[in-house]
Order: sequence, then structure tokens, then C-alpha cells
Amino acid sequence: MSTALPNPAPAHPSGVARRSWRNRLSLSRLTRRMALRDWLSLAIALVLLALALGWQNGLGRLDQALYDKFLSAIDQPRRDDIILIAIDDFSLQQLGRWPWPRATHARLLDRLSQAQPKAVGLDVILVEPEAGGGDEALRAALSRNAATVLPVVVTNPGTGLAAGLPIAPLAGAARNLGHINLEHDSDGVVRSVFLHEGINGRWWPYFALALTIPAPAAGAPSRPAPAAPAPPANLASAQTWQRTDQRYVPFAASGQFASVPYVSVLRGEVAPEFFRGKYILIGATALGMSDSYPTPVSGTAGAMPGVEIHANILASLLSDNTIRVASAWQTATLSTLPVLLALIGYLLLSPRLALLIAASLSGLTLLASYLGLRAGIWVAPSAATIVLILSYPLWSWRRLEAAITYLGQEFIRLDHEPHLLPEAVVRARPDLIEDVLERRINAMKTAARRVRDLRRFVSNSLDNLPDATLVTTVDGQVLLANRHAVAYFVAPPGPAGGAPLVGASVLELLSRLQAPQPIDLPANVHFQWTSLLDLAYVDTLGNGVGVVDGQGRDLLVKSAPCYSAAHLLTGWIVSLTDISTIRAAERSRDETLRFLSHDMRAPQASILALLELQEEPASALPQTEFFGRIEKASRRTLGLADNFVQLARAESHEYRLDEVDFRDLLFDATDEMWSLAKSRRIEIVTEIVTEIGEDDYPVCVDRGLMTRALTNLLSNAINYSPDGSRIVCSLTLDAAVQPAAVVCRIRDAGYGIALEDQKKLFQRFARVDLPDQPRHEGIGLGLVFVKTVVERHYGRIGFVSAPGEGTCFTLTLPCHPVTAAAV
Repeated sequence: MSTALPNPAPAHPSGVARRSWRNRLSLSRLTRRMALRDWLSLAIALVLLALALGWQNGLGRLDQALYDKFLSAIDQPRRDDIILIAIDDFSLQQLGRWPWPRATHARLLDRLSQAQPKAVGLDVILVEPEAGGGDEALRAALSRNAATVLPVVVTNPGTGLAAGLPIAPLAGAARNLGHINLEHDSDGVVRSVFLHEGINGRWWPYFALALTIPAPAAGAPSRPAPAAPAPPANLASAQTWQRTDQRYVPFAASGQFASVPYVSVLRGEVAPEFFRGKYILIGATALGMSDSYPTPVSGTAGAMPGVEIHANILASLLSDNTIRVASAWQTATLSTLPVLLALIGYLLLSPRLALLIAASLSGLTLLASYLGLRAGIWVAPSAATIVLILSYPLWSWRRLEAAITYLGQEFIRLDHEPHLLPEAVVRARPDLIEDVLERRINAMKTAARRVRDLRRFVSNSLDNLPDATLVTTVDGQVLLANRHAVAYFVAPPGPAGGAPLVGASVLELLSRLQAPQPIDLPANVHFQWTSLLDLAYVDTLGNGVGVVDGQGRDLLVKSAPCYSAAHLLTGWIVSLTDISTIRAAERSRDETLRFLSHDMRAPQASILALLELQEEPASALPQTEFFGRIEKASRRTLGLADNFVQLARAESHEYRLDEVDFRDLLFDATDEMWSLAKSRRIEIVTEIVTEIGEDDYPVCVDRGLMTRALTNLLSNAINYSPDGSRIVCSLTLDAAVQPAAVVCRIRDAGYGIALEDQKKLFQRFARVDLPDQPRHEGIGLGLVFVKTVVERHYGRIGFVSAPGEGTCFTLTLPCHPVTAAAV
């Protein structure tokens, strides 16, 4: 008996080890200093970039597009006190081409005067007089209405910009005048207006703002001049067109305001109460009148009519719901905050989390800008978003540079680690071009792999074993389990999942198995599972222990001890091998031997006995009888061999599948059995329901095997039916199931099968004869063959039988092409 080697005393670290530790410590400090220095440099650069871009207060088309998208996603409150009277295509069709006589506008204003609206905005250019009495009629209507605002336009007569006012009689009769100039951004989209514009010291409010200015009191001048705001300081001369008080408009989607056709109001088709106490805007919406402009919410429509733009501005003024643009310093400050947060995340978090932080902050920046717009303040988000998008690649590039340096130094250290497992020699390819980073990463992979190879080798070897294998401690606690062991012992995942194997007791796991019997030992030997983990029984149980699990599978359990380098027992390797196929083959072999020794031997012995009797003249049979008996025995032998061969073919994997109509198979089988049935005066009737056409019952089967299966069923029906009876073969298509199935039933009026015999009907070499029925030759393989063929075609077979009432076999096969795809 060998003794265990003493454990070596712990060794003191050598000078080389101390130098290696100091080198690693200094390398770690150097890496941290480089990371902090790189972070500070990058942080300063990116913050300055964010401040510079944010100070622009919008990066042109990019921020404009975001503004439009965000504004389109905001639902503005609907105002019912603003009504549009549209000069639309329908009104032009009814009243004629534009321009209409001003007397027509006068009649419209008189209609509206009856309704007593709060204010009326007539968005029609009236800078030139009209021939006839139209101007006087309109002036009188304006005076009676006393609530109408007329537009002021900007003209350029060639000497500079000037105000295009309505003609004097109309301007004097109007309640107010208001300019209708819109501010177009660089992309041509109207997003804002100036509430006051003027020239030569005279100012006009915006058209929608003029609607909100109350009418003059009784006895006051007909229209007081609006107060002029202080001119902007950067305007050099009062002769320059001046404007101030810019407001961004929270546009609503087209169709937000109630609209009625001009001609309908003119004809009195709209009740006056509809307009009472409301703001009314009259303007063109017809496509050909060129009074439409693109807005942030125009979308696919392309442009919004000017009168609807006035309505949006009026709704904004009435609701005090305008959009304020953040100042440059505010945008710059807010643009740096997400950048600083991202940089802090880069320094403290892993690369994956840092990327997630950058993406999240970019999304939060856009979300904050959207929410600010909803609250009435616009902060352009592009500056912060662009810097955030740039920050992660720049930081990753700097960290990559540091990683290259680190990998180069780490490889030198790891390359001196001892090689524990043999390695394949890899020759360098002179034609392969690699950059510095790739070369160092590959070298690092090689060095680091040597440290992990031993565990990986053990783990992969265990997991790739073909049998369920467990590695346990000395007392049987599971340390490792390969995938086959996990699949066998762990319950299928459910609501609570399967219990893990690691830490479980292998003895408890094996106790689930039944009837343990050591191989090559007497059956009366008493066995306990603890013996499997006992060194005293290693040789005795060297061939394993045969068991049966809960699913009826035959298993072989083996164990082998694991030793350390000092030859100390460190654990056990327990394997479970599924030997069900071997056991089934052994049972099939035993059945075959019994078959050969009895059923196949009996006819041959009969032939030999006949030959011996024929040699003696006293016992010789007539020649006809002699040859008849030999023929009968030979045919019986041939039939038994044929049945055995056909069953072996049915159990094989060589099926020749063809698409056929099941009716043809049934007809072939009935034709083959016709002569046998005729000899017994048995009628075979075929009942087939034809509904679709020529291919009512398509299946994909091995034609020869399936026809033989039907022939076996018909042969049994004939053999076990009395003479003069009837056999019915029916064929139907069951479309109620998915996939559709062909159902064949073969029903006889024979002797039937006793209830106790029905359980063994499909067993090998089983015979089920009733006492009072004629005896028929057979070995009990026919129905086994039928069941095998049907199930190999993904079908089902069943039967219903009772003594004295006959038997009905039912075959169900899936229709093609499902069968072909499944097989």
C-alpha cells in the first residue's frame, strides 16, 4: 500500500515574482493616469464644441426639421370661436372668376353684421379703386359692420419697400388695419411672424393681432392709429421697413378650424347664430389663387392657406399660447449638460454601458426638447446630439490606443507563463498584413488561452461525451454535469424552471431508477447505490449496473474514481448509458430464434418426414398427395419467410415515397384478395365518397408496403369471417382536422376478438383465435407489419371488435403534401 506524498511547504516569493508584482502595480497606476489625462483632454474639447454649437442657437435645416417633427406631434387645443369663410373652388364655380365685385363683399359683410360677430378679418387686397359703385357699397358695409379688419401689404414700387394700404374710403371705414407679412425661414417654411411692422414711424399690428384690438368707443375717432413701439436699435433710418416682436406660432394641423364656403354664407344658407360672438376670417383657400405657404404641420399637403395661418396665429394670441425660442446662452448651457453626463459615464462605466448612456442621453435630449416645445419654449437639440454622437467614438479611440499599449505589455508578461497543454505550431504567413492592434490582440489571445486551456479542455471533453456524465465529490455531491445529464435529470422548464444539478446528491438522483442489477453478478446479490461510490467495489462493478428508468428505458450506470497527482481520491465520474436499443435488439433476437426454432423448423421437419415415409413402399403416399403435402409445407415456409422479410423492411429506413391516390391502393388490395374471397363466397364491397375530383385522396406513401398492409387486413378479414359473409371497405376524407386526413375502414362480419386478446393484437407472434372458430395458419406478424407501416407514414391504426359481431380496422393517414414534408 503506497503512502501519500506530503504536501510541499509554501514557497516564499522569489525576486522575479516581486519584480513582476511591482511591474504590474506600476502598469496599473500608469494606465489609470493615462485614462484620467485622456478623459480631461477629451472632456474640455467636447464641452467647448458643445458650447460653440449651442451658441449658434440652431443648426439650420437640422434643427428646423426637428422643430417641424416635434410640432406636428403636438395636438393643439381646438377653438370653436374662430370660423373661416373660405373663398374655395366651389364658391368660384358658383360666383365666377376672381376678383369678385366689391359689392359682393359688401353683401357678405351685411349678412355677417346681422350675426354680430366679435371681429371680422377680410383678407382681400384692396389697394386700388374699383370702377363703378363697388367701393362705396363696401365702404358703407364696413361702416355698418364696424368690426372688420383690412390687410396691409408690403409693396415695392421701385423706390424701396412701401406699405400697400387699402384705398382711403375703405381704410377709414375699417375697424383696424393689420399687416399680413409672414416670416419665411431659410428653408421657405413659415414658423413665425412679427406682431408689429411699419415704416416712416407708422406701425401696424399683425392682421390676427388687429382682430383682438377692441373697436373705438362711441364718439371717438373711427379708427385710432395704433401705438408705435420703440424701433429696434439696429435700424439706421426710419425710412427702412421696420418690424419687431417676433413670435413663433404653435401651428395646428390643417382642418383644425371650422370652415364654410363663401357662397353659402352669401346666400344665407348658414344661420346667423353660427357666427354670433366669434372671430371670422375671410380668405382664399382655392388651389389656383396662390395664397398658400408651407408650415411645420403642412405635411404631405405641401402648403397651408394664408387665411388658415391667420387663424392659427389668432388662436395662439387668444390662448396666450406662443412659442419662445431659448436665447443663445441658454441653448449653449443646456447643450453641455448631457455631454458632461456622458463623459462622466465614459470614465466610470464599462464600454457597453457607456454606449448605452450615450444613446440614452441622445434620446433624452431629443425628448427634453420635445417636452420643452410642448411647454412653449424651444431649445434646439442638434448641438448636444451631434456632440454626444461624436463623443463615444472619440473616447473609444482614445481607450483603444491605451488598450494597444496595455496589450503589448501584458503579452510580454503572459508569454512567460508555462504551457500546460500541447499546442499546434502556427507558422506566420509572410503575405498576411496585420495592423499593430490586430497583431497585439492575436498575441494576447494566444497567451491568455494558455491559462484557460486546461479548464476548457476538461469542460469540453465532459460536455461532448455521448452519455450523461456527472463529476462528483468523494461523497457524491455533483460538481459538473454535461448537457446530456442536464437534459435527463433536470425537469423540463416550467413556471419555476428545473432544479440545477450542481450541488445535488448523485445518490438521490440514482435512487429514482428501478431494479438495479450489477452486470455479470448473480440476480440474488443485494445492491445498494452507495456501493457505486466505494473503492472496494470498483472492480466488482466494473461492467456497470443495469437499471430501468420511469419511462421504461434500459440504462447502464458506471462509476470511475478520480485521483489527484498525489494519488488521492478527489471524486467520481458517474455515467449513464442508454442501452434500450441493445436490449430491444436482444429481445428481438430471442423472438427470432424462437421463431426459427419452431415455426420455420416445423414445415421443414414435415418435408423430411414425408421423404422418409416415401422411401418405404408400405408407407408411401400416392404421388399427388405426396407432392401436395410437400407443396403445402414449402408454401408455409415461404410465407413465413416472406412475412419476416416484409416486417424487417417495414422497420427499416428505406421507404420509397410516391404521391398516389389512396383509392388506387385500396383497389389493388381488393383485386389481389378477390380470388381468395370468391373461394369463400365472401363479398368485398368498396364504399368511396367522391366530392372533389380525380385526386380526392392524395397521400405520399411507399406504394408496395401500403398495398401489402391493406392486403394483410383484407386477408385477416377473409380468414376470420364465415363463408358467404360480407366485407365493407370505406374511404372518406376528414377535412375537420388539420392537416386533412384520409380515413380507411375495413369492416367484416366475422368472429370478432375477445376483450382480453385485444391488448396483445399488435404484438409479435401473437395469435388471437376464439375456441369455436376455424383454425388458420399464421405466426402473428401480419398486424405488426400493418401497424409499423402505418405509423412510419405518420398515420394511426385502431380497431373496434366484439366476439360474434365482427371487427372494424380504421387507418388514418395525413393527406399530401403534409405527409411528404413530414417524412
